[in-house]
Amino acid sequence: MRPPYPHPIIAREGWPFLAIAILVALALTWTGLWLLAALAWLGVAFIGQFFRDPPRAVPEQANAVLSPADGKVMAVERARDPYLDRDALKISVFMNVFNVHSNRSPVDGEVKKGWYFGGRFLNAALDKASLENERNALWIHTESGADVTCVQIAGLIARRILCYVQPKDRLRKGQRFGFIRFGSRVDVYLPLEASPQASVGDKVFAGETILARLPAGS
Repeated sequence: MRPPYPHPIIAREGWPFLAIAILVALALTWTGLWLLAALAWLGVAFIGQFFRDPPRAVPEQANAVLSPADGKVMAVERARDPYLDRDALKISVFMNVFNVHSNRSPVDGEVKKGWYFGGRFLNAALDKASLENERNALWIHTESGADVTCVQIAGLIARRILCYVQPKDRLRKGQRFGFIRFGSRVDVYLPLEASPQASVGDKVFAGETILARLPAGS
């Protein structure tokens, strides 16, 4: 696993895109093509806001399950966890292009297994995107014995899922573990005994918003 991320305001995944955009904008400005230069600087601003990566204040409650992504809660429901083959509480968070796209661990624990599936690029807001789109899933086992599945799902525009952890790595709650470019979704599967703290339509923030609480002892 990579060393702790320093939170440099702009996510490292965006550095090449931002550098190229700035060079293009500077070149157009230098040549006096003012309209094109203005559009290019707007592009720089858009790339900067898309790849922004602010630090977060992580809640300390031991049984709290944090949102792994910024966005809007689009599902809180009982569902089948296809990765651990169990009934589970599923909470889904949809990210649009204006949200921060860094993904953070919802719990403290050890990565027991990971799965990657190539797939389609349907609108991530559709229910079938959970099983048909390109996705990367992590099984995180907490010290108290709870199993949490966190799934990064590509969307209609998103074409690159990045995950920086592997089995046997340990994650801290709120720790950055991946990134999805250009709009997407993250699903979290929890034990049925977990108590949801978020509702459909809620705006949530990765590493800060409590989505659910695991039962005592989990």
